[in-house]
Amino acid sequence: MQSTIFIRRTACCLVLTAACLSLSGCSSLKSMFSSLSFGADQDEQVEPAETLAAKAMNDYKVGSYSDALTSFQEIIDRYPFSPEALLAELKAADCQYYSGKYAEAKELYKTFEEQHPANEAVPYVMFQIGLCDFVRADRIDRDPSGAEDAVKSFARLLRVHPKSPYTREAKARLQAAKEFLVNHEYFVAVFYVRTKKYEQAKHRLKYILAMYPEAKVAPKAKELLAKLEEGKPPRWGLAKWLPDLTMPDWKWWQSKDDVFEDTGKEAEQAGEQ
Repeated sequence: MQSTIFIRRTACCLVLTAACLSLSGCSSLKSMFSSLSFGADQDEQVEPAETLAAKAMNDYKVGSYSDALTSFQEIIDRYPFSPEALLAELKAADCQYYSGKYAEAKELYKTFEEQHPANEAVPYVMFQIGLCDFVRADRIDRDPSGAEDAVKSFARLLRVHPKSPYTREAKARLQAAKEFLVNHEYFVAVFYVRTKKYEQAKHRLKYILAMYPEAKVAPKAKELLAKLEEGKPPRWGLAKWLPDLTMPDWKWWQSKDDVFEDTGKEAEQAGEQ
C-alpha cells in the first residue's frame, strides 16, 4: 500500500515538473540543468598546462615521482596537443624508471620513440630503453633475457646514433652485458660437469672459447675443458670454478680506451647468437 502511494506521488511530481517546464520554456530548462552539479565540484579549477608542468617538474626534481607522474599524466590527458605534452610524455617514462617500474618505463619510452622519431631526445630514449633491459639482468643462474635485450638495445643505439652523448656509457654497459652472458654460458657448462654430462659441458666450453676468447672467464674455461678432455673432470670443489654470479661492473670497460672497437652492428650480431 505504501509503495503504491509513493509511486503515485512520484508520478504527480513528474507531471508537475513537465508542466512547469512547458510553461517556462527552454530558458528555464537550461537554467535548471546548469544549476545541477551531478556530484561534481563546482569550485574545481582546471590548471593550465604551464602550471601543471611547473608543478610536475618541481616534484620530479625532489624525487616525488608518483606526484610528478600524476601531473604529467594530467597534461597528457587534458592538453594532448600542447608543447608541455611532449615534455610530459618523456618525463612520465622517467618517473616510472626512477620508481623502479622498468617494464612500464620501457613501454613509455618505446611509445615516445614511435610517436616522435625525429625528436632530439630519441638518443636519450633509446639509451634509457637499454637501461631498462640492463637492470633486469640479475644473476647468471637465472633468466638471462635482460642482458640479451640490453645487448640488442645498446647496439641499436650505437648503430643509429654512433656519436650521441651516451655512446661511451652504452658501449661499456654493452660489454658488461656480453660478459654477463658469457658467464651464464660458462655457469651452464659447470652445471653439466656437476651432473656428469661431460659432452654437453665440453660443447659449451668450446663455444665460449671460439666466440669469446677475450672474455675474463676464458682462462678458466680453457683449463676446465682440458681436464674434461683428459678424462679427469673435477668432482669436488666445483664452486671454485664458478665466475661472478652478478652483472660485472660496467665502469671497468668505461675506463678502458681500447675496448670500444666493435661497431653497433657487430655488437648486435653478437647479441643474437
